[in-house]
Amino acid sequence: MNNQFYLLQVHSFLGDYQSPLLSFVTAFIVTLLTIPPLIQLIRRYKLYDIPDERKKHKIPVPTMGGIAIMAGLLASSLIWLPLTAEFGQLAFFFSLLALMFTGIMDDLKDLSAKYKFAIQIAIALLIAVSGIRITSFNGLFGIDTLPLYSQFFFTVLAIVGITNAFNLVDGIDGLAGGLAFMSLITLGIFLTLSGDTNTALIAFAAAGGVLAFLYFNFNPARIFMGDTGSLVLGFTISVLCVRLLQVNTFSTFPVLPNAPVFVLGITLVPVFDTLRVFFTRTWKGGSPFQADRTHIHHLLTNNGFGHVFAVRVICFVHALVLIEVYLLRNVTQEITLAILIAGMVLVAIVLKKSNTFFRFYTKKEKLFPDEQRSIE
Repeated sequence: MNNQFYLLQVHSFLGDYQSPLLSFVTAFIVTLLTIPPLIQLIRRYKLYDIPDERKKHKIPVPTMGGIAIMAGLLASSLIWLPLTAEFGQLAFFFSLLALMFTGIMDDLKDLSAKYKFAIQIAIALLIAVSGIRITSFNGLFGIDTLPLYSQFFFTVLAIVGITNAFNLVDGIDGLAGGLAFMSLITLGIFLTLSGDTNTALIAFAAAGGVLAFLYFNFNPARIFMGDTGSLVLGFTISVLCVRLLQVNTFSTFPVLPNAPVFVLGITLVPVFDTLRVFFTRTWKGGSPFQADRTHIHHLLTNNGFGHVFAVRVICFVHALVLIEVYLLRNVTQEITLAILIAGMVLVAIVLKKSNTFFRFYTKKEKLFPDEQRSIE
């Protein structure tokens, strides 16, 4: 009898994740099948990411791989997501398409930052108007329900900030995709546990598309996601984070009592890195938007480490943050936030001095450097 009860529990658990798994697999297959012809099309029209003094690759590499990720996400959503006329759902997919085309134009013509910011603020406002908003800080800093104008302000700030953070962290093979995959899987699991299975389907679909893309993006990369991919992924993750926070705010028995800090943990590595770089550039008297080689991956590659090692280290840090923020879910949010920030400051210091901390591995990297990218 106990065995039958246990099997029923397992069946019930798997039932909750049946649709998300199908969504994940569908997006994975569609993206996997889309990328080879996309690479051929890009080569035909020579739509490459051209090397310059800031980029590590030596030869032109096909870009705009985000188109394939988007294809997987949309195909999976059309098949498995119960499509409705809800304004929030329509606003989300419209915004995704708008950002994808913005990313394509940026990859082709290098749009100005002001133009991209204007589009991002507009679609973030659209998402907020649709009802997906940060309505409460759940007691963080003693703040609970926010006034309406503050809900719009913090929602737009979160969406635009996270979108650009993932865009800026996309600097070496597999990094943005690896961080995004881990964040999306985490969001999918906790959205499902929180009862928002429809939104969880989107998270798992995006994760499936990213995993398929990573097969072609790990060093040596055969294709880059470009702004087409990083903007779409950053935006998707930001909206899902706002939704997870919103669901836990209105739940009688929230899965995440520390939801504001938890969703910050999901995006902490790229967000902290962006803030650190902006602060450093400003402190030195430069523009925070002036491109340089000071991002988190540069802290390792500037010291002679290869892409593979850098991605492993940063993704390992991301995994530790995700585990830590969950284990500390019942700790006071302010204490958890302080621990997370202190931890990231320590990580930045260690990575900057990585030649000292990883002296042995540096020698090994010189013997086995990253393979040169090839467009065959």
